[in-house]
This record gives sequence, structure tokens and C-alpha cells, in this order.
Amino acid sequence: MNWPLEAFLSFIAAASFGVIFNAPTRTLLSCGLVGMSGWLIYRSYFLVFDDSVQASFAGAFVVALVAHILAKKFRMPMIIFSIAGIIPLVPGSKAYNAMRNIVENNYLEAIAFASEALMISGAIAMGLVFAEVLIQLFFQQQAKRIQRKIGMTRE
Repeated sequence: MNWPLEAFLSFIAAASFGVIFNAPTRTLLSCGLVGMSGWLIYRSYFLVFDDSVQASFAGAFVVALVAHILAKKFRMPMIIFSIAGIIPLVPGSKAYNAMRNIVENNYLEAIAFASEALMISGAIAMGLVFAEVLIQLFFQQQAKRIQRKIGMTRE
């Protein structure tokens, strides 16, 4: 697949899930951009390092960072952007293949697919959490810096 097509399809997927999750109309374009940015980071990382778990972590981390930026811009909850944006990274095909192999009694293959889907899901969750922690630390540092400036001007 080529990059422009993948970017377009991930944009459409994320924006469509924004519609399904009743995101405000004015944020649908941004929801699509969040999903597209996460997918492009995922694909770039995957092509360089050939590890879908680490690539999913990187993609989810970027999704959370961009979602926070857009949440501040639109003055809306971050979850509006992050839920729609994370959809292109969800390992649906791995979970489907795990269930299909269970039905076909190919248990060893099913375990391989299921464990990879579980690791990717965990990496997505970790990427979202790490970005949240990083942003909270950044805002705490900014608040302390502002407090120091206010304290200096009062004296």
C-alpha cells in the first residue's frame, strides 16, 4: 500500500468513528487528523524496526499527544479525539484470526495471534498512559514556573 492511500483511509476511519461516537461536528476533521497521525507514526516505526508492538506504542503515544493539544485548542475533553484517533491502531485482524483459528481447532496458531493482539492492546494502553503522564508533568512544571513569577512580582 502507498502512504497517501493509507493516510486517507486512516483519516476516514478515525473521522467515521468520531461520527459513530457522536463527536461534535466541528471536531470530526480533527478526529480524522489524530487517527491519521497515529497511523502514519505506526507505519513509519513498523517499517524501520519491524515490531508491531513498539510501533503501536509509538502510534498511541502520538495520538494521545495530538489529542491533548486539540483538546486544549477546542476546549473539549481529550477523550473525544483519542478514542476516534486510536481506532486505526486497534488489532482487530489479529483478534479475528485468533478466534478463527480456535474455531478451526488450530490452537497453537490461535495462541500466537491472541498473544500478539494482547501485547498490541497493552502497548496502545501504555502509550496513552505515558503520554498522559508526560503532559501532566509538563503542565505541573508550567504551573510552578508561573507561581514563581507571581511570587517574584508580589515582593
